[in-house]
Amino acid sequence: MDSSTFNQQFFDFLQSCPTPFHVTDFIASGLQEAGFIALHEGEDWHMEKGSGYFCCRDNGTIIAFKANPQSGPDAPWRMCGAHTDSPALQIKPNAIRSSNSLEQLCVEVYGGPLLNTWFDRDLGIAGRVTVATESGSLLIRTIDFNRPMAILPSLAIHLDRGANKEHSIEKQKQLYPLLCHATDTTVSFEDLILEQLHHQYPDSSAAELLGFDLFCYDCQAPSFIGRNNDFIAASRLDNLLSSYVGYRALLEDGLRDNCLLLCSNHEEIGSSSVAGAQGNFLQSVLCRLLPDDSLRAQSMHKSLFISMDNSHAVHPNFAEKHDPQHLPLLNHGPVVKYNSNQRYASTSRSAALFKILCNEKKIPYQAFVMNNDMACGSTIGPIAATTLGVQTVDIGAPSLAMHSIRETTGSRDPYMLYQSIAHYFTRSVLPRITD
Repeated sequence: MDSSTFNQQFFDFLQSCPTPFHVTDFIASGLQEAGFIALHEGEDWHMEKGSGYFCCRDNGTIIAFKANPQSGPDAPWRMCGAHTDSPALQIKPNAIRSSNSLEQLCVEVYGGPLLNTWFDRDLGIAGRVTVATESGSLLIRTIDFNRPMAILPSLAIHLDRGANKEHSIEKQKQLYPLLCHATDTTVSFEDLILEQLHHQYPDSSAAELLGFDLFCYDCQAPSFIGRNNDFIAASRLDNLLSSYVGYRALLEDGLRDNCLLLCSNHEEIGSSSVAGAQGNFLQSVLCRLLPDDSLRAQSMHKSLFISMDNSHAVHPNFAEKHDPQHLPLLNHGPVVKYNSNQRYASTSRSAALFKILCNEKKIPYQAFVMNNDMACGSTIGPIAATTLGVQTVDIGAPSLAMHSIRETTGSRDPYMLYQSIAHYFTRSVLPRITD
């Protein structure tokens, strides 16, 4: 597989995954096709070494793994993690308000999006719904209207002469996407959802809508940009790029040691949830795989966790926003992210392990440190390091316009990141560091 093929398949993934629930469904389906077996938290697990397994929690988080048949109970695990969510506009439970003959969506800001980029975009609606069936049971389904359903119009420049100088967004007042023209025959939002549910699942016996977790998303397809297709522009690159890289790497032939992928929800809002990385999902799975406390501790001591989340490439128009000695470039390889306060979990020790992998495949790598005058974000890396006691390195593909509705990365960057993680999972022996 070359970079072009990888990118085209990555584009298909992005188009299929407007929400974390769709990401989890996509990965679970692909793993099943590859022979991985679904496990459920509420059941006993009966596993055979050498077989691949996966388990989902709350529809938005998935853990997949494959244990090496020759590995002992204290053998190391090669783990990597990413997140399935992206900043967005989430639809409120009472979803509709009427104003001046128009029906508008009531939305809440999810995470930290660049809100000005959400105006004047074709917005789809997708997510998860919970319904009661005619038999009285509960049914959970993902839906996607798969077409533009709403738009958030800007105020005309004639009515806001200062828009190009200063423009703060009043979230409660200004974030009401247009849904439709109000008439006496306009169906309710709940009926609209049920219609879409029956359209996607013709055999569904859904009788009553009980709740939904729905988001607006950008309908524009991913595309190559530049004279030589130098760049990729797409929605949700943060962090579906990393989720896809980890998923595809886990499907490689010749996995070594024990390999595990975590793609968790709710990273953009702090990871504190039943499905987030601060929950107990990963620890719970590892305790099932390694029930002996002492052997599990020995295993984690020998293991490595690679936390993948996009990094800030230097913006050519705002180079002063970056540390002048750390200027990651697009199409120049994965970025190792450092922070002295451990907002990123990389250390010289854990980073060395990743650099060895890159050197062996002749993949260039870069370093990022935040400008000292600016606050640093974080990832699931420090959470994994803290809860598991495992060496952890934070890496990611360089990107521009992070948290915009449409972000940019280099067209070579996804494949280089994939090559490094595929090598991580298939290298004959995990690099060792002697204390």
